[in-house]
Amino acid sequence: MPRGRYSLHDPHDHTPLAEEHFHCAPGPSGWRYVSQLTAPSGDHLGSVDLALDELGRPIRLELHAASWQVRGAALDGVTWVRTDPTGHHATEGNARAHAFTGSSPAFLVATARLLRLTPSAPATRVRLVAFTDPVLAPRTLDQSWALVERETHTTDNGPLIVDEYQVTALDTGEQHTVHLAGDVVLAAPGIELEDLESPPSVLD
Repeated sequence: MPRGRYSLHDPHDHTPLAEEHFHCAPGPSGWRYVSQLTAPSGDHLGSVDLALDELGRPIRLELHAASWQVRGAALDGVTWVRTDPTGHHATEGNARAHAFTGSSPAFLVATARLLRLTPSAPATRVRLVAFTDPVLAPRTLDQSWALVERETHTTDNGPLIVDEYQVTALDTGEQHTVHLAGDVVLAAPGIELEDLESPPSVLD
């Protein structure tokens, strides 16, 4: 079960935003990721709890940030309920999308697991609902994912397979690179892996 810490920063000016302490593991039904976020000041910022089924679809998502809460799952596309800080006004949402995304590294692993790309395959388009910080406001976006390279590295714990993805935002054309090893993000815009207590899990 990988357990560790990511640092999150603004990908443009590198302003530190948060630290995300996480653990994740494959299970009988798929994969689960749980994390707690803290601000650079040490204050608690929120949490992420994401569970995927064996096909990589989100069967449960629970996000907390700035007193806002989102619960969601894959249902008629994706469906979610967003609750305001007072708890009086819950709003439901639904979109013809494949999955969710957001600032957490968990969503990069989840999207890669959903798409199951191979190095020779063409880029694949995916529609996602993003929950943007700090109030978890939903917006639908389209991305293109391509697995451009797969490398095997020798480590003390055996071979480590690292996948390099090229991700393109289809509304702006902006491209960025994501490096994954199993269910751990090694590097991505705004994300650095600072500490890892055990090797990544190999996801089928």
